Amino acid sequence: MTFQQFAYHNVIRNSRVYAAFFMASIFSVMVFFVYSMLMFHPNIEDQFLRDIAFGGMLIAEIILIIFTLFFLFYSMSAFLQARSKEFGLLLNLGMEKTQLNRLIFLETMIIGAISITVGIFWGFAFSKFFFMVIRELFLLDNLPLYLSWKPFALTIVVFLTLFIIISISSVVFIRKNEIVQLLKGYWKHNGQVEYIRWKAILGIVLLFTAYSLVLISLIQINVFLTFIIILLATIGTYFFFSDSILFLISQIRKRKNLYWHPFRLLAFAEGSIKVRENARMFFVVTIVSTLAFLSVGVVTSFTSFTSQYRELNPVSIFYSSEWDNPFEEAHIMQLSHELQRENLSYELIKFQVKKQTSSSSQEVVNLIKESEFNSLAIPLKTPLIDLEQGEAILVPSTQEDFRTLSQQEEQTVLEESSVPIQIVGQYKHFVFPSLGIKNRTIIINDEDYRLVTEPLFGYGLKESTSTFYAFHVPEWLRTKDVGVDLDKIMINTMGTSNINPNPFYFVNPGLNYSIIRATFSLLLFTGLLVAAVLLLAAGSFVYFKLYTDLERDKKQYDVLRRMGVTDQELVKIVNRQLIPQFFLPWGLAMVHSTFSFIFLQAVWVDLAAVSIAMEMLLVLIAFTVIQVSYFYLIRWRYIAHIQAS
Repeated sequence: MTFQQFAYHNVIRNSRVYAAFFMASIFSVMVFFVYSMLMFHPNIEDQFLRDIAFGGMLIAEIILIIFTLFFLFYSMSAFLQARSKEFGLLLNLGMEKTQLNRLIFLETMIIGAISITVGIFWGFAFSKFFFMVIRELFLLDNLPLYLSWKPFALTIVVFLTLFIIISISSVVFIRKNEIVQLLKGYWKHNGQVEYIRWKAILGIVLLFTAYSLVLISLIQINVFLTFIIILLATIGTYFFFSDSILFLISQIRKRKNLYWHPFRLLAFAEGSIKVRENARMFFVVTIVSTLAFLSVGVVTSFTSFTSQYRELNPVSIFYSSEWDNPFEEAHIMQLSHELQRENLSYELIKFQVKKQTSSSSQEVVNLIKESEFNSLAIPLKTPLIDLEQGEAILVPSTQEDFRTLSQQEEQTVLEESSVPIQIVGQYKHFVFPSLGIKNRTIIINDEDYRLVTEPLFGYGLKESTSTFYAFHVPEWLRTKDVGVDLDKIMINTMGTSNINPNPFYFVNPGLNYSIIRATFSLLLFTGLLVAAVLLLAAGSFVYFKLYTDLERDKKQYDVLRRMGVTDQELVKIVNRQLIPQFFLPWGLAMVHSTFSFIFLQAVWVDLAAVSIAMEMLLVLIAFTVIQVSYFYLIRWRYIAHIQAS
């Protein structure tokens, strides 16, 4: 048998230990390769879409590279601990340290090569499905599967480099240990577990302080405070696992009615040792799980905004023109021509808007005829307005208007034309975009509209009017290529300001929505894949630690069986051993995420008055189901190994 064959058979013989590491590595390679396929796709010609694809891929792959490097290093350390006796035996039989280092290097590279090959295979197999999803997100006509050497080369180079780094660094672990230490293994002393009291109390205090600051920040959102909360929560989490839990267990031990129970005594005694040994692992799992929850939660919250986008922008294309706009006719003809070019049916409603001064507020208001407004309400499928002469209704243009506009009836007079009107309420739906309407808008009866004949004080008759054009397009999502030139003019002239220097205003919600939808959906897809890698790795950390201590646990449970413990009682003991290891870090991660989502909810309400409570609840429920399923899967395999003779 050659040295290479010996390394290969070692990998096969230890397949049980390498299983979770192998699966996580394959999944990381697959996700990286799929995004590389999107990055180099020749059919994405739109520069903006290509930038989104590059940006999403770059963020996802940087996260994957950094985390995969850390994950591989940690898992290799766990493997080497689990096989320490084997390495000690090889050295005792005459193997040189250089040969052992070479053996570890070859084993790691064999696993790496297989992971890269299988990951690329499955990545290419799922690329077609991935492109179908991306095609729907970007509203592209075609996004076929293609074959290019670039995604393959990038994936192979990146992950081969990662495995080489891990292979070289992992041999340092063996160099630091003598043969006797390797033969003894890495079982820790099972004596009294100690903790530092001030660290235990500090860990609890820091966590409660971080949570309190989250609630305080809801009153006034402060970016600087966010970094303080993250720092306090991170430090508090570490102290919580290293000392606080042991402090709490010691307090439970003082209560004999709780502690002096056969199964509880075993669980707490062994649990305190497990917690002390695995404190760093628990800390890592908690942080990784929290990042996984947040990555999905943050991008999922975007869907709340996109789902309400159509409600906030019911008019498919809106164009408003001031009296001195020389481009009005040309722009309307251009928009009509572009809609016809896209084979889109549409309905154009034109509003002649008059301006008057309201006596109650002394502000200029826009006046729209009831019949013209109803001609738009019909295709929008919003309630029609039926006003008596002298009645009027307000049309809100922002979420703030719903809260600030008076719900009570208001008597006012249109001063220039001396027309008395009574505002009887406000329309319950959005119609016109807020930036397209400079003044308060009121719908009045057709008879009252005809009585408004005088211009604003100090202005001419033409200067006291403007025109609204509302295009209703049933297939509004297909309007993303309509009015692109006008949209560029609006972006270039307005920038981030709410002041419009142009004699017209144009907005195409279909164009804006296509950008928002593509960006948010790609972020969601990216977040889901990255979170899946993080979640799989978080579970793998627990898996590695369980199998590192498997031989010791088998001996302990064998002693218990000889003392008369039945298989049913053994399962009960195993449950009380495994549940804290799985659900303690996961539970704290859920608490971290819940407070983070509360803060995120406040941000969304402040930015767009959008509620994300339902999305956050669904994310937490989904991760709970995944974690419970993973627990039962690992428990099943763990009990099978424990009970094996």
